[in-house]
Amino acid sequence: MLQINDLTFDAWGRRFFDHAGISLPPGSKVGLVGRNGVGKSTLFKLIMGELVAGGDEINLPRHARIGQVAQEHPATPVSLIDTILEADDERHDLLTRLETADPEEMGDIWTRLIEIDADSAPSRAAEILSGLGFSVEDLQRPMAEFSGGWRMRVALAAALFSEPDLLLLDEPTNYLDLEGALWLEARLKKYPNTALIISHDRELLNNSCTHILHLTQGKLEIYTGGYDDFERRRAEKSRLQLSAKAKQDAERAHLQAFVDRFRAKASKAAQAQSRMKRLAKMEPVATTIEERVAPFTLPSPPRPLAPPLIRLEKANVSYEPGKPILRNLNLRMDLDDRIGLLGVNGAGKSTFAKLIAGALGVQTGEFHRDRKMRVGWFHQHQIEAMDPEDTPLEIIRRAMPDASESSRRSKLAQFGLGFEKQETTVANLSGGERARLLLNMVAMDAPHMLILDEPTNHLDIDSRRALLDALNDYEGAVILITHDRSLMELVADRLWLAADGTIKPFNGDMDDYAKFVLDRARVAARAPSQIKAPEPEPVKAAPPPLRVPAAQAGPLKRKLEAAEAVVTRTTKALEELDAVLADPAIYVKDAPRAADLGQKRLKAQNAVDKAEAEWMAIAEQLAAVEA
Repeated sequence: MLQINDLTFDAWGRRFFDHAGISLPPGSKVGLVGRNGVGKSTLFKLIMGELVAGGDEINLPRHARIGQVAQEHPATPVSLIDTILEADDERHDLLTRLETADPEEMGDIWTRLIEIDADSAPSRAAEILSGLGFSVEDLQRPMAEFSGGWRMRVALAAALFSEPDLLLLDEPTNYLDLEGALWLEARLKKYPNTALIISHDRELLNNSCTHILHLTQGKLEIYTGGYDDFERRRAEKSRLQLSAKAKQDAERAHLQAFVDRFRAKASKAAQAQSRMKRLAKMEPVATTIEERVAPFTLPSPPRPLAPPLIRLEKANVSYEPGKPILRNLNLRMDLDDRIGLLGVNGAGKSTFAKLIAGALGVQTGEFHRDRKMRVGWFHQHQIEAMDPEDTPLEIIRRAMPDASESSRRSKLAQFGLGFEKQETTVANLSGGERARLLLNMVAMDAPHMLILDEPTNHLDIDSRRALLDALNDYEGAVILITHDRSLMELVADRLWLAADGTIKPFNGDMDDYAKFVLDRARVAARAPSQIKAPEPEPVKAAPPPLRVPAAQAGPLKRKLEAAEAVVTRTTKALEELDAVLADPAIYVKDAPRAADLGQKRLKAQNAVDKAEAEWMAIAEQLAAVEA
């Protein structure tokens, strides 16, 4: 599907690709992985033509459609459902042409609409939107009413609905909650075309991808299977490389020793010369260079507090009196609790985090919180709120006013920010570097509880693993809100679900919750009130016969022949649908398909009726002329 041949690309004073090459199989789902800043997004820009390498290094099939997610969809007055439907350019163009098409063209248009399953488009669009968290009521709302984060989801929905031949997704789960990420994971599995996905979400890479494309040191290398398979094969490759290098080093030392010993002896000069030639021709064995990932520093509290840390009894939480966001909370947490907080966006997870952090109180009910408890609270908006002109050194100076300058710099180095980054402005730090700085700083005072709201959005896979290791070593309580299913599974030992205006324990594990989310999305997508069913077009009555000059008999005959062809095509399409629907088994084995075919038949019947009406009108005009 996509072929990259001998790609070399330099920009911004560095080399991103060095004679890189790869071929992606058609229909594959490929996860593009590599450290932050290695050039993954640059590769997408090269594929899209936004950057030019200089030659024909990147090749795609002729007329192949490439799709990617825009930053966010514009705030237009068009409704949400119509915005998604318009993303299918071919369907939209055919329906537009149908309004003004000549009779001889209408048959071809209707045939193509049936081929691309245009009638099921509204239900497919509604299913995608439901999976991404939109409600039934949202479908008729104009785009201008949605926030930027939700318009990002609209852009993703439009890309999935249009089904381009090559779909490019750059960190698609970063602006989704866990529920949306679970749905996307399932959706990508059955995406009909090729997809190239930049992601640091291990579960998505394992469960949705057929291949992993690794970008490192300017080279591209593809592996079959998911991310776990990639790690195993890469580790084995590294082991074999090290073994081969050790053998080569031993052989090189042996040859060099012979040369050094006998080069001066006339009787051995020829043999020494031969060995020198072998040494010169020996290609060094390339070995995998593993980049070090700095660990996270999450110090545990020095003294545990008496249980419980928090206790809620019949508590109601609200921002305005009389309008509770969360109701009837009956929950308890101890020092060794690791709580995974589940729920769709808007269900109250962030409100609960504010309550536990002490930024919000209860309106009614009881909230017992140990007065000595220190809480470290990380949330994703902290990164956006950072002053772009600030530097890590200035930030740590404010946090450690009494410490020496060397202690501050040493602390930043522990956070993974080397000397060269410590006086770099926030605007010039990567998202991962900013997230690393803030995550380490919220835990710097050894809190009794960590509240982490989407901590992994800007972290690569290796940094996520470092965070996981630090959390498992941390001896305080944790409340985790994340779309990273792997982190949730490996950190949380209990799950709470925010839904229906309250928070309760969820009985089950993440597999149970994934099934719960997907089942709920399927039910929502089938809701009959989601979209207004299209009304069948009324069949226009045949116009009265017109008296026309005899000179028009020739053109009328040609129009009549074209109309007859339209009637033939539309009638054949209707007969094919009737043949399928005549089988009683389809209603038992595949009821949803039977329903879709029924809708298609209604449209096909309307097309036949309209074509016959046009044919009759032309036939009567011709009869009048011939009379």
